[in-house]
Amino acid sequence: MTLFTERVISIIQSIPAGKVMTYGQIAALAGNPRGARQVVRVLHSMSRSHQLPWHRVINAKGEISLDEDMFSQKERLSSEGILFTPSGKINLSLYRYEPVLNWIAEEDM
Repeated sequence: MTLFTERVISIIQSIPAGKVMTYGQIAALAGNPRGARQVVRVLHSMSRSHQLPWHRVINAKGEISLDEDMFSQKERLSSEGILFTPSGKINLSLYRYEPVLNWIAEEDM
């Protein structure tokens, strides 16, 4: 497993109930600002084995990207207290999670 993948898993596991992060936000924090599609790959292939809260990851527009699990994802987020706008979006200024990560501080040293 690559360092990027390990970091993506760690970041996703850290998202608390009632908060969301975007694919691009996770990729940037994991060390690859252009790696949003890699985050999608990690979610697709490792959500079950690592018990990732996949439903807390959304796109940069505040929308659910998964067509097949859209209703399940919306239901899960709603049950955690996340409210959707009338157009079906999530207000990222209210619900975005901004973690503080130890490896960022370590790399600055």
